Amino acid sequence: MPTLLLKFKDKNLRRFWFKKGASVTIGRSEENNIIIENLAVSNNHAKLDSVGDNYILTDLNSKNGTFVNEVPVSSHWLQNGDVITIVKHKLVFTLADDEEQLLNTTDMDQITAKASNRYQTTTSEGKTDQAGILTYLTGGEGDIELNKKLIRVGKNSSSDIVVSGLMVAQTAFTISNRPNGYFLNYVAGIIKPRINGKTVKDLVRLQEFDIIDIGPIKLQFLYKKTDV
Repeated sequence: MPTLLLKFKDKNLRRFWFKKGASVTIGRSEENNIIIENLAVSNNHAKLDSVGDNYILTDLNSKNGTFVNEVPVSSHWLQNGDVITIVKHKLVFTLADDEEQLLNTTDMDQITAKASNRYQTTTSEGKTDQAGILTYLTGGEGDIELNKKLIRVGKNSSSDIVVSGLMVAQTAFTISNRPNGYFLNYVAGIIKPRINGKTVKDLVRLQEFDIIDIGPIKLQFLYKKTDV
């Protein structure tokens, strides 16, 4: 079982144990699993997920960024000893001995492939045999499989993903499943969807690990391995 040691400067504040299959949220808000009380830390700053035998850190479009070993990251497969920096606090990621041996048996590309027992990336041509999913980061729980040709997102109660808010349109955007990937298309509404913090006004092809937010919800796009 890996641990996260929260530090401020040279002082150890608290150690967290991270169970396999769990998700841990980090931020200033009290709803997080790891709370960092610093005004420069975003309410929902970052998220750590267990994926198979591996662990992925995702920045949640935070204002001041998330760093691993002093390098800014949006998504990063963690390795034993990695130091996560969030503003002035550090989280030291440590694996148990048996987990460290597993990660040390292969290089990073192979680790990524092993982690893809659940999530898969597209090929360089953009084609994939894998099913896309949206996983809630905030505003909901669980995964949404994109198993329809067209997914509708908006305020309408018949939408595949219902988003509350006065300025959210009945259908705010759609996600279409095409031969060359998944595409998000803005439809209507004063509040527009954003991908990785950038407002979407037309058709955009989704890339794995993209973060989509609109109104109170935030979702991450991933690929899920399908049965052959």
